[in-house]
Amino acid sequence: MNVEIVSRPAGAAAWVRLERGDAVTAEVGAMIAMSPDLQVNTTSMSRGGKGGILKGIRRMFSGENFFLNHFEATADGQELLVGPALVGDIVAHELTGGAVIVQGSSWLASSDGVDIDTTFQGVMNALFSGEGIFWVKCSGAGTVLLNSFGAIYEVDVDGSHVVDTGHIVAFEDSLSFSVTKASGSWIGSFLGGEGLVARFSGRGRLWCQTHNATSFGRTLGPHLKPRQEG
Repeated sequence: MNVEIVSRPAGAAAWVRLERGDAVTAEVGAMIAMSPDLQVNTTSMSRGGKGGILKGIRRMFSGENFFLNHFEATADGQELLVGPALVGDIVAHELTGGAVIVQGSSWLASSDGVDIDTTFQGVMNALFSGEGIFWVKCSGAGTVLLNSFGAIYEVDVDGSHVVDTGHIVAFEDSLSFSVTKASGSWIGSFLGGEGLVARFSGRGRLWCQTHNATSFGRTLGPHLKPRQEG
């Protein structure tokens, strides 16, 4: 399987080229185009995985869909084009062990051999960060496609790193984080417009996005016309 990211970073899409027997699992609605002979199946679990219904329910709590789409190549040279719902970037990460913890809605697709599940990030972190209690957990070996709102940049954390809670895309499970105030005082943090931040610690890779979908929605919302009832 070969992945090429096109139209980065503002309107990225992933062009996946498959050989016979290759398979890709993707978020429902992510497919833009595909070869006509690709075999498509929709289930509630990773291809070849277990615990389908329970995993599907847990994914819903993490902000993903209950169902997953599986695309399998029946011949060499078949292609699949996938893209995210929001305007932004995509990166392809090769898993060779361990796991990547992904913020809800930032998992786009993954190759065969990657298990898609959810993980608990703590009630306090969820309440204070504005993110969900459950995040997507990708483990195994293969390619994981992550998407963002805006461009994605990577940080190799060795010790600690602080990032705004709304800019987290994903992180390796060798890292842990806690939510805290941005400055020395709670009043200063909120008056300065920064509010809460995530303080990561450990050693591993962190993916962040340059834009914040929640902040964008709050800015755009007041300018939208009320919906007309027809």
